[in-house]
Amino acid sequence: MSGGGNGAVNRVFYATSYHPIQAGSIDGTDVAPHDNGVRRALLCYNAGLYDPSGDSKAVGDPYCTLFVGRISHLTTEDTLREAMSKYGRIKSLRLVRHIVTGASRGYAFVEYETEKEMRRAYEVLSLALFCSDAHHSFIDDREIIVDYNRQQLMPGWIPRRLGGGLGGRKESGQLRFGGRERPFRAPLRPIPHEDLKKLGIQLPPEGRFMSRTQIPSPPRRKASVSDREEGYYEEQSSEEREEEVKNSIHSHRRSSHTRSSHRSRIKDREERSEKESRSDRKERSRGKADRYGDSKEQVSGTSRRSHDDTQEERSHKRHKYY
Repeated sequence: MSGGGNGAVNRVFYATSYHPIQAGSIDGTDVAPHDNGVRRALLCYNAGLYDPSGDSKAVGDPYCTLFVGRISHLTTEDTLREAMSKYGRIKSLRLVRHIVTGASRGYAFVEYETEKEMRRAYEVLSLALFCSDAHHSFIDDREIIVDYNRQQLMPGWIPRRLGGGLGGRKESGQLRFGGRERPFRAPLRPIPHEDLKKLGIQLPPEGRFMSRTQIPSPPRRKASVSDREEGYYEEQSSEEREEEVKNSIHSHRRSSHTRSSHRSRIKDREERSEKESRSDRKERSRGKADRYGDSKEQVSGTSRRSHDDTQEERSHKRHKYY
């Protein structure tokens, strides 16, 4: 048995198949479940209680479908379609909603016309997470995450509602590792190779770890003659694909810069109007103070005159009697 070594502290690897015990481990080397969610997912995994093909709503070509998560609950289908259509022609879009209330569940499945367009969206939005200017990965002021359709393409997949899934938040206490959001960290402890093999868990790729800025490629289907005629992404060389992704990011940076400039102009206009309104309020309050000051002086002068008249009348009466 061997460990990952100190040089692998900042290295990661991603799951190519799903196992509930491994998904609950930060470095992918656990051999026993550590929470009730993992135990429930393991029960479904061993008993084969979940069948991805049995989901009647999971329609369309999984190789052309992109998963979009962390969507704002205020985002509508039209807004999402407009944002995702920048990367290709959308064939269908399903924003998952609550079966009773109809409220958005915060994730969606976007099917593109071709696998090439899906991969373009996947790579551009993935690289945006590591760019300094990534406004195009925000929809309705909410940063989204994207992934391929693991429900239908990842062997052994167990959904979140059954204790599986990937990602999650610390507040929930049920983090799942091995995906795009939370990859496995390179192990710093000895790897139990034999135990992992008995459980059928993927072994860490010792010496072949990836960095967080590297993008794991979605599963590819075998290219057929029709696929090559349609110009799927597999036909492109790595240089052409990299150049296309860079051009897409550059164009979205320009558009985001334009939006930022527009927002800054609106903000400046609002600040100017606010300053003008404040100055107007100050002038009005100053004018009121001046008017009130004059009226007070008039009232005080009148009261003094009336007081003097009263004193004169009293003195006149005293002289009259004496």
